[in-house]
Amino acid sequence: MCSRLQSFIAATIPTRCSGRGRGRARAPKPHVLVLFSLSSSSRNRGEMGDYGPSKGWEVVVDDRQSLDRKIDAIRNAGPQKLQVIADFDATLTRYWVNGCRGQSSHGLLQQGNPEYDAKRQQLYEYYHPLEFSPTIPIDEKTKLMEEWWEKTHALLVEGGLTYDDIKKSVASANIAFREGVVELFEFLEERGIPILIFSAGLADIIEEVLRQKLHRSFRNIRVVSNRMEFDNDGGLISFKGRTIHSLNKNEHALDMAAPLHEQLGDVNGTVDDSASVKMRTNVLLLGDHIGDLGMSDGLSYETRVSVGFLNDNIEGSINSYRKAFDVVYLNDAPMSGVLELASQLLPAKAT
Repeated sequence: MCSRLQSFIAATIPTRCSGRGRGRARAPKPHVLVLFSLSSSSRNRGEMGDYGPSKGWEVVVDDRQSLDRKIDAIRNAGPQKLQVIADFDATLTRYWVNGCRGQSSHGLLQQGNPEYDAKRQQLYEYYHPLEFSPTIPIDEKTKLMEEWWEKTHALLVEGGLTYDDIKKSVASANIAFREGVVELFEFLEERGIPILIFSAGLADIIEEVLRQKLHRSFRNIRVVSNRMEFDNDGGLISFKGRTIHSLNKNEHALDMAAPLHEQLGDVNGTVDDSASVKMRTNVLLLGDHIGDLGMSDGLSYETRVSVGFLNDNIEGSINSYRKAFDVVYLNDAPMSGVLELASQLLPAKAT
């Protein structure tokens, strides 16, 4: 069978197996595919930030035959069965921005109250290493994440956060979308494919980032994240529903989703409501954390192609990522390769 990825592969390079110890069976060698980004001429479609000159990047495919079978299955089922589920921070957004670590939708927030900003930073410094620790069992780590999120949310309410604070924070934030995100959104919108943005961050901030950085709406996008409730003066008074953190965001939380167009003035309506989205049982999933694979929990999917962005600590994490995801993009890659992959999942659009 001719590879479905053949159209966008520039080279295939075998990598060395890092098996330790004599007599131990070596794992199959992954393919490292060196791809090239789309032309930079389209960057002005939104505020993508300065990505730099077009350059190659690497993507690891551990089981090429399995990936080809999944692509064929999704393509043959048709676009009416497909949905895209994407993480936000360090997946749709870049890990590095202007030479510095890009801010997350939680991390960019400044309350205008230095005391409470400092308290939230202290929580980050304590819990963030625990989130990515390979030695903490998942049930224990889940409890730690619940503690972190609930303490952070309590500080936001106690510290008097307002919606104006959110607007100002986003305007000054060191955050940018990956090159190719706008093109991917447009490609999927034209074909009626819903995009669910699942995030353990804050929905109100994500929507403000989309508003300020992309300057347009997409009627196929819904945001599933922690939602704030404000009083008539724009002051934060509480959070709605259960807490969504990095290890429990999934389609069980879909009822918390809101169509993005409602905040951005699009009157054309959404592509799908929650019930019909759940009927789309083929998934293209995008994440930067192995825990992001749980975003499709709650959906009885038939076929899922999972794409992981491994942005940092590549040597220490590549083996676990290549086993967990069907495709792994390395070194804060642009979204151009995912756009090419999406085009392989969908039949050619009739002209």
